[in-house]
Amino acid sequence: MSSVADERQAASFEGIDVTYKAEYIWIDGTEPTAKLRSKTKVLADGAEPPLWGFDGSSTNQATGHSSDLVLKPVFTCPDPIRGGDNVLVMCEVLHTDLTPHATNTRAPLAEVAEKFAEQDSWFGIEQEYTFFKEGRPLGFPLGGFPAPQGGYYCGVGADEVFGRDIVELHLDRCLAAGLKISGINAEVMPGQWEFQVGPAGPLEVGDHMWVARWLLYRTAEEFDVAATLDPKPVKGDWNGAGAHTNFSTKAMREGYEPIITACEALADNAMEHVKNYGHGIEDRLTGHHETAPWDKFSYGVSDRGASVRIPWQVEVDKKGYIEDRRPNANVDPYVVARLMVDTCCTALEKAGQI
Repeated sequence: MSSVADERQAASFEGIDVTYKAEYIWIDGTEPTAKLRSKTKVLADGAEPPLWGFDGSSTNQATGHSSDLVLKPVFTCPDPIRGGDNVLVMCEVLHTDLTPHATNTRAPLAEVAEKFAEQDSWFGIEQEYTFFKEGRPLGFPLGGFPAPQGGYYCGVGADEVFGRDIVELHLDRCLAAGLKISGINAEVMPGQWEFQVGPAGPLEVGDHMWVARWLLYRTAEEFDVAATLDPKPVKGDWNGAGAHTNFSTKAMREGYEPIITACEALADNAMEHVKNYGHGIEDRLTGHHETAPWDKFSYGVSDRGASVRIPWQVEVDKKGYIEDRRPNANVDPYVVARLMVDTCCTALEKAGQI
């Protein structure tokens, strides 16, 4: 009996279109933190992924009596899991009249990014996350706790590092997909890791981050492990999980005064940012574990206890970027990019520093 692969090959020789799989990925309406959803569409060889519908009543995005919503492809990359010509397709969610749905956070970012395109904003997001298995972080013993924090960060050895096989496979898959992933490291708590995406533009960093998150969940699934973006996965004397966001404009990359202007603008809009930087931010931004209190804004050179850090090399060079340390691991990258571009670029434009 011939295999499916043999049948497809035979079909291609007969002039019939060979098919490929497109995995449509989108952000749902779950509150307080949205989830990723995905489903597969089989397309003819050479066909572009089209608009596609889904049942919004099953994703917290519509009611049952008017449940049809639309997926609009906005970013496509190779599918490193299925391989071949198969692709991953990041989508925006639209109403049936093709206007953006309320849960579509990419559309308002696109407007802000276009408004300030001349300033050429770049982002680098440091995504922390934690592996869980059987209800506890990977590496935590049953019914107890591991040794205190200290040796786990960038550690090596089976007594300090947990989940490396998943992390390495995830990195390889992100690279195979062409995502702008720029590094990985073990984090401060057992079972906690980080990957970085960037440098990239406002829309690009969000598209690549959401697909990288989907690949993380999907890869961990193969090991019967869950990956969570919970900002405080273990209460007590354990580090939380953030998404430190590095940001610059052309002017900031060329001079120091625009960097100070951006920091002061973030100070003036501190509460608007914090309330949109991920659910549970008060649990993580306590003033301990390398954080500033959520309700007190500060910035400083080489200060990981500040809301915004200016790297020491930036002060030496008098140009570069800033790191907003407030965003939670569960932040929507489209939202943090929109807020930072709008806040900083508005102030830089007003100051004539563009």
